Amino acid sequence: MERIQVDEDQRFFGELYKAGKESGWNFIHMARWILFAIAVGVIVGIVSAAFSIGDRFANAVRVANFPVTLIMLPFAGLLITFLYKHAGEYKIRGTNLILTTLRAQTELPVRMAPLIFVSTLLTHLCGGSVGREGAALQLGGALGSGIGRIPFLKLSDDDRRMIILCGMSAAFSAIFGTPIAAVFFPVEFISVGIVQYSAILPCFFAAVTAGAVAALAGVEKEKFNPVEAPDMSFAVVGKVLVLAICVAFISIFFCLVLKNSGKFLAKVFPSPYIRAFAGGCIFIAVTAFTVWIGTPRYMGAGMDIIEKAVEGDAYWYDFIFKIFLTSLCIGAGFKGGEIVPSLFIGATFGAVFAGWTGLPASLGASCGMAAMFCGVTNCPVTTMFIVSELFGFREAAVYFLQAIAVSYVMSGYFGLYSEQKIVYSKFRTQYIDRKAGALDISLEEKKMK
Repeated sequence: MERIQVDEDQRFFGELYKAGKESGWNFIHMARWILFAIAVGVIVGIVSAAFSIGDRFANAVRVANFPVTLIMLPFAGLLITFLYKHAGEYKIRGTNLILTTLRAQTELPVRMAPLIFVSTLLTHLCGGSVGREGAALQLGGALGSGIGRIPFLKLSDDDRRMIILCGMSAAFSAIFGTPIAAVFFPVEFISVGIVQYSAILPCFFAAVTAGAVAALAGVEKEKFNPVEAPDMSFAVVGKVLVLAICVAFISIFFCLVLKNSGKFLAKVFPSPYIRAFAGGCIFIAVTAFTVWIGTPRYMGAGMDIIEKAVEGDAYWYDFIFKIFLTSLCIGAGFKGGEIVPSLFIGATFGAVFAGWTGLPASLGASCGMAAMFCGVTNCPVTTMFIVSELFGFREAAVYFLQAIAVSYVMSGYFGLYSEQKIVYSKFRTQYIDRKAGALDISLEEKKMK
C-alpha cells in the first residue's frame, strides 16, 4: 500500500515538473511574441498615425478647395497608375495579395506600403469615393512583411505570417480606433469558419500599442452616439430581420458590382492610363449631377454622412450612388478601401428603412452597418465587436447580433476579397473549402438532396 502511494507521489511530482517546464517555455514564447508585437505596433502605429493625419489634411484641403480638387481627380488617376506601373506593382491585387501571402502562396512586397499610402491620400485629396481601412490592411500587412524579413531576426515562414497579421491589426487599430475589432479581423477573415487563435495574443498587443501611438499623435477614435434601443418585441425583431435580409442582398449586389466594374472598364478602356483618366471624368460628371440635385454626399470615405445617417439624415438613393461611385473608383484604378463605403451603404439604407418602418433611426443605421459589414467581409465576430465599439456595448447589442447572424447566412458565399476562403458551410457543420464569390448555385442544393 505504501509502495503504491510512493509511486503515485512520484508520478504527481513528475507531472508537476513537466507542467512547470512547459509553463516556462510557454512564458518565454509569450514574452517573445509580446516584444515582437509591441515593436510592430510602434512602427506601424507611427506610419499609420502619419497616414491618418495626412488623410485628415487631404480631406480638409479637398473641402476648402472644392471644386478645383475634384477636377484634378483624372490627373491623380494618371499619377497613381504611373506610380504602380513603374514600381512593378501594377497588377497587385491589394488585400487579396495579403491573403495569398498568408497562405504561403506569394511574397508581399514592402513597396506596397508607400504606394498605398500615397495613392490613397491622392484619391481622397481629389474626392475619390474610397475608404481607408482597406488601405490600412495593406499598409500594415506590407510593413509587417518587411519587419518579418529583417535578417537578424531569423524568423520562420510561420513567424513572418504572424508578423503580417500583427501589422494588419496595428494599422486597423491606429486608423479606425477599434482595437478589439482590429485584433479579430485579420485572424477571422483569412479563412471563414476558422479563427487563428494563436494570433490573438500578438495581435492584441500590436493593436493596443499602435492605438496608443496614434492617440499620442492626436488621431481621434471614431465614435457615435449610443443607439436608441426599444424594448424587445416581435415587431422590432421582425423589422430588424427584414432590414438584415435587405442589406444582405445589397451586400451581394455591391460585391458583384465591385467585381465586374474593373472588368467592364478594362474592356472599354484597355489602357490603364485612359481607364483611370476616364473613370475620373465620369466621377466628376456624376458628382456634378449630385451637386445639381443638392446632395453632394459621395466624395471621400463618407464618415460624416454615416454620422448624419445615424441621426436620421439620409436619402433613399444614397446607397445606390455610393455603390456606383466606389465601384467606379476602384475599377478605374484609384486606391483606398471598400470597408467605410460599405458602412456608408448600410447606414444610409438602414436609416431610410427605419423611417419607412418606424424604427429609431440610430437603430436602423447601426444594424444596417452591421449587416453590410458582415455581408461583405464574412466576419461575424469582428462585425459584432466593431459596431459595439463604435456605438457602445449597450441594449442594442442584441439587435446587432440578430442583424449580423441573418446577414451572414443570407449573403451566401460572396465577399469583397476573392482570395478569401470559406472553409465551412454557412448552413451546416460541413467542410466546403471554396473562395468567396466563386458562384456555384448548385453547391448547397446538391448537399440538400
